[in-house]
Amino acid sequence: MPDIAGPIGPHARPSILVTGATGNVGREVVARLVTRDVHVRCLARGRHAPHPDVDWVAGDLTDRADVRAALVGMDAVFLIWPLLESGAAAEVIEEIAATSPRVVYLSSTAIDDEASRQSDPIVQVHVEMELMLHNAGLKPIVLRSDTLASNARGWAAQLRIGDEVSGPDVAMTPVVDPRDVADAAVSALLRPNDDLDEEPHLLTGPEPLSRADQVARLGTVINRPLRFRSVSADLARRRMLADGRPEPLVEALISAAEHRPASNCVTDHIERLTGRPARTFTEWVTDHAVEFH
Repeated sequence: MPDIAGPIGPHARPSILVTGATGNVGREVVARLVTRDVHVRCLARGRHAPHPDVDWVAGDLTDRADVRAALVGMDAVFLIWPLLESGAAAEVIEEIAATSPRVVYLSSTAIDDEASRQSDPIVQVHVEMELMLHNAGLKPIVLRSDTLASNARGWAAQLRIGDEVSGPDVAMTPVVDPRDVADAAVSALLRPNDDLDEEPHLLTGPEPLSRADQVARLGTVINRPLRFRSVSADLARRRMLADGRPEPLVEALISAAEHRPASNCVTDHIERLTGRPARTFTEWVTDHAVEFH
C-alpha cells in the first residue's frame, strides 16, 4: 500500500477524514479505504449504522466546531463541498489549514481556467473552492471529475412506469464511473507527495456520451426499448420543484443544462492514478442493472 509521506512517518497508519461519505463517490471512497490499513473517520449528519472499521462523527461540514473536532488526529481529508455557494467554506478551510493535513478535493472537469466566470453556479463554486484551498496554503490535490454515471439513478422512477426518460438535455461529455473516481481519490490520499502532479487531475470516462446515448445503452443492458425525450427548461423546472427539490438547486441544474458546453476531452488520468483504464458507462449500468428493473 502506498503511504502518506509526512510528519507521521513513511510507515505509520494514516488517518483519513472523509466528507460526503454517504454520496455516490464518498461511500465508494469509504468502502475502499476500509480494506486498507487506514483509520477512517466520516463526518456526516445524523446517525449511521456502526461499522468496526469506520469512525462516524455526527456533524455539519459548514459548522466550524464540528469540523475542528472531526479533524483531530487526521492526516488527510477527502473533501466534497455540497453547497451551491462557497462563503461558508472559508472558516472550514481555515480549520483544515490549521491542522495541515493532505487535502484531496473533488472538483469538476467543467471548469474553464480561462474564463472570468464559469458556465453555471455549480462549476463556479468549484472554482472558488479550489482558489480558497490554494490561498490557504494547503496545496490541495484537485480531482476534477466529469459527469458521474450514477446520475442515471435519477431515471429509475420514470422507468418504473414506462420506457421513456424525459428531462432537460445536457451537453455531450465523457461520463465517468464513480468507482473510478473513488479509486483515483484513494490513490491520491495514500500516495507519496512526490508521486502526484500539482496540476488538477481530470477524471473522465473513455468516450463522450449524450443523454440519449446513455439511455440507449441502459436499454440495451436491461433489454428494453428505452428512449430519451428532451423537455423545455420551464417544464423541467416545474417537475423538479414539484418533486420537492430546493429552488436554488433546481435553478443551478437548469443553468447547467442550458449553459455548460459539450466536452470531448478524454484523459488517461484515471489510469495514471489507479494503474488501469477507466470503465465504460455500459460497465456501470451492467453492474447496477437491478436498480432499473
